[in-house]
Amino acid sequence: MEYTLVGEALKFMVLGMLIVFVFLIVLVQVMKLQAKIINKYFPEKAPEVPTSSPQSAATQDDAHHVAAIVAAIAEFRKNKS
Repeated sequence: MEYTLVGEALKFMVLGMLIVFVFLIVLVQVMKLQAKIINKYFPEKAPEVPTSSPQSAATQDDAHHVAAIVAAIAEFRKNKS
């Protein structure tokens, strides 16, 4: 009797593992199909390139950030004294 219970347990274990494995394979395939459908009907738009040079804009933004930080530190030190 003990051997039949172990055999049944092994059958259920293998059956459960196969069901989960098949479900995961189906899930991956459905997700791939969904990605293809979405890319077909809703393609990703290319990012727009700004007309001004990005280096000058980035340098100007950095200069503004540095100026704001320096002003904040100076104000903090003035109030601290």
